[in-house]
Amino acid sequence: MNPSAAGPDPLLAWREEFPTVETTLHFASHTLGAMPRGVEEALRRYAFLWRTRGIRAWEDEWFRLPMETADVLASILAAEPGTVTMFENVTTAQAVALSGVDFSGPRNRLVCTAEDFPSVLYLYEGLARRGAEVVRVQAKPALGTPAGVAPRHIEVADLIAAIDERTAVVALSHVLFRTAELLDLEPVVRRAHECGALVLVDAYQSVGTVPVDVAALGLDLVTGGSVKWLCGGPGAGWLYVSPRLRERFEPAVTGWFAHAEPFAFDSGPLRRDAGARRFYAGTTSVVAYAAARPGYEIVARIGVRAIREKSLRQTGRMIALADEYGFRVASPRMPEQRGGTVCLDLPQAAEVCHALLAGEVLLDHRPGVGLRLAPHFYTSDDEVDLVMRRVREEAQRLER
Repeated sequence: MNPSAAGPDPLLAWREEFPTVETTLHFASHTLGAMPRGVEEALRRYAFLWRTRGIRAWEDEWFRLPMETADVLASILAAEPGTVTMFENVTTAQAVALSGVDFSGPRNRLVCTAEDFPSVLYLYEGLARRGAEVVRVQAKPALGTPAGVAPRHIEVADLIAAIDERTAVVALSHVLFRTAELLDLEPVVRRAHECGALVLVDAYQSVGTVPVDVAALGLDLVTGGSVKWLCGGPGAGWLYVSPRLRERFEPAVTGWFAHAEPFAFDSGPLRRDAGARRFYAGTTSVVAYAAARPGYEIVARIGVRAIREKSLRQTGRMIALADEYGFRVASPRMPEQRGGTVCLDLPQAAEVCHALLAGEVLLDHRPGVGLRLAPHFYTSDDEVDLVMRRVREEAQRLER
């Protein structure tokens, strides 16, 4: 790979690693990133080992592969090696993390937002049935927007006001999935730690397009997944646990792969592994982690700061075109408040989305915010202009 060969946009040198973008207008990296070419070889390698090595594949590669994959991700998070654990999805990762929190005493509150992803909100409902008091900070209309009309946003001041000495955990999204609003974590983390609470961040919609330095931010627990900006496909979620927390953190949800010697088949009590496996649960999903690794490696080599710079430039261009075309923008306009997605609140947005998908334009639709479109490092500037024209043409066609 020779990034200098890409001319004025060096990140386009990586485009050849993603065959899908040559046959579609790919603006869906916020929901399913394009598949790296290297995934096919990784899956062939997995099948070859299973076929030729059988049970010996565990010793050859499978047992260490999840930890190696996790360490690539740790480098993207500016985290120490051995601080990231792979899981199947964010819900499982958060369930493991929250099983290490005691909600039985007076410090029993979990503070979250009403705009967090539904799956984790369902998980918090379950905690409420077991004694946790869940405090949902509600969204407000954006400045100058009538109540009840998109875009909605979360006031950081409201989050801070909800945190007190009764708070055990502050669990919030770094980037809100509906509108791509980027929350300022620093004052929230500071307030939580002043009150003795842990901070659990869902960084699914930020890692890979927004720089996240877990140590600099002082984050205790971070979860995310691979389907979106990391181009890792489904089945590969992850959990980061801060080194200052890991030795005293004992999740109740665990399993045999967390044992220091899992193949000793010790019936207990559990002796946790001293390293990266200490927060594992049952048998790992090797095939998903093998598929996720090529995307991680590409993002790590490019560097998220370069990806962020390009993302802001292209999403800014999309917002300017939206204004020119008379589209209502439902995502934040200020660069420092915006993730990698632009939301267009159009009439008949669901119908526009369906028609564009049939025409090889990859994007999606969410109720309340309309179309969601996301360029990524493999997106050309010409494609940004083209996709906005395609949206305009389809919206005009449906208005006739």
